[in-house]
This record gives sequence, structure tokens and C-alpha cells, in this order.
Amino acid sequence: MNAHPRPSGRSSVLPVLVIVGMVLLAVMCTVGGDGPGRVVLPWAMVGAALAAAAWAVRRARADRAAYESRLTAWAASEAVLAERLRIAGDLHDIVSHGLGLITVRAAATRHLPKPAEVEAALTDIEDASRHATAELRRMLTVLREPSAAGLRAPLDGLDDLPAIVDGAAVAGLRTRLTVDPELGAVSQGVQVAVCKTVREGLSNAARYAGPTDVRVAVHRDGRFVVAAVTDAGPSDPAWRATPGAGHGLVGLRERVTSLDGTLTAEPVDGGFRVAARIPDDAA
Repeated sequence: MNAHPRPSGRSSVLPVLVIVGMVLLAVMCTVGGDGPGRVVLPWAMVGAALAAAAWAVRRARADRAAYESRLTAWAASEAVLAERLRIAGDLHDIVSHGLGLITVRAAATRHLPKPAEVEAALTDIEDASRHATAELRRMLTVLREPSAAGLRAPLDGLDDLPAIVDGAAVAGLRTRLTVDPELGAVSQGVQVAVCKTVREGLSNAARYAGPTDVRVAVHRDGRFVVAAVTDAGPSDPAWRATPGAGHGLVGLRERVTSLDGTLTAEPVDGGFRVAARIPDDAA
């Protein structure tokens, strides 16, 4: 939804010209007889018509310039709003994914019997928090200093999938990644959406299922690229889910829908599955 409605390009020229034309027509219909008015009045009407035309041209140009100015301001405002929404989505991904893994790992640490296992868990938590903090600091630097736009992290791509999937081991997820070798070329926008889907699916698995088996698969189905994250459900009966705010799937659905794709998130075989199906003709 737009924060402000699109400016209207309506002009006051046409109504005024219609009124002037009606007045002139009425005068012409009432003029008759002899005398000076028979000669002077037509010329006066011609002069009035020319003056009205000149005014109409100037007013139309002024109205057009004012409309273009309002339209430019509106477009700039909409661009700022869209950028804020994009940044909010990126911040959510960083915080939700990073803190989700930290939360799950910390919760699992309570049940570790050996000091060495506890120390390893604390090391994982420290590494995950450092990574999340570094990503947040980089994004905040870009927001504070427009000249530092070059510091912005590159967009996620399919080459980043192994690192994204391996990073979920911090939360105890036992992951398996399968990327179809016949996938072919994939456009950048779809690659980003695939990575977002995998991140969100892993975060959901960590929050709701805890340490469990997760399958991540990316393949092509005709002109569609399909990315699916399927977990096996909680493997520990004592596991307690740590739900988030629920914004992740909402934002992911908006991203996938904007690419004319579909997103499904549903229980399957005792676990849960998040899958995106996105059309892509880059191959």
C-alpha cells in the first residue's frame, strides 16, 4: 500500500475555456441590428478568444510543471518507502536468522552433560553472534554514511547456499543440501529469493523443531525454479519451540509473489516444509 496517493494531473484550463466559450456563444446569439456594436463587438470577441487561448496555454504549462513537480516528489517518497521496507526486511533476516540460531543453541546447551560440549556450544554461540553483529554493523554503516554504499554486502547467490546451510549446524541442525546439476542459469532476483527461502526455512526449523534433520533441495521444474526446506520435526520430546514474530514468512511470501511465484509453508510427514516455486526464463 502506498503511503501517499499518486498526484492528480487535473487542470483547471478546460472548465474555464468551456465557460468562456459558452459566454461568447451566448453573446453572438444575442447580437443583432445596426450600429457601431455590429462592427466592434465581433472584434472584441475575437480579442477575448485570443486572450483566453493565450491564458489557457500559459496555465496549461504551469499546471503541467506543477504536476510534474508533485509527481517527482511522490516518486521520490515512494522510492524512500520501498528502500526502507527492503532494509527492514534485510534487518529482519539478519536478526531473526542469527539470533534464532543463537537461541536454539543456547537452549540446547542446558542439556549438555560434559564441560567440553558446553564449551563447544558457547564457541558456536560466540561465532554466530559475531557474524550477526558484523552484518548489522555493515548495514548501519551504509545507512549512516551514504558515501559508504560500496560497503553494502553483495546480493546472495546460489554459490552462497553451502555456507548458508552449513551455518545452520550452530543450532544443531543436521542438514543435507542438494542442488540439481541441470539447474542451469538462474536470474539474480530468483537467486536472492532462493537464498531467502533457505534462510527462512532453516530458521523455522531451528525455532520449532530444534536439533533435527533438514533437507534443502533446489531444482528446476520446466521454467520454474523450486527451493524447498523440509525438516523431520523435533527429535527430542523435551524440545520446546521458540516462535518468532511471524514476519519472516510474510516478507518471504511478498518477495516470492513479486516474482510471480508461489510460497507454501505446511506440515509434512511429522515435520514442516517451506517451498518456493518461482518462474525463471534465464536458462
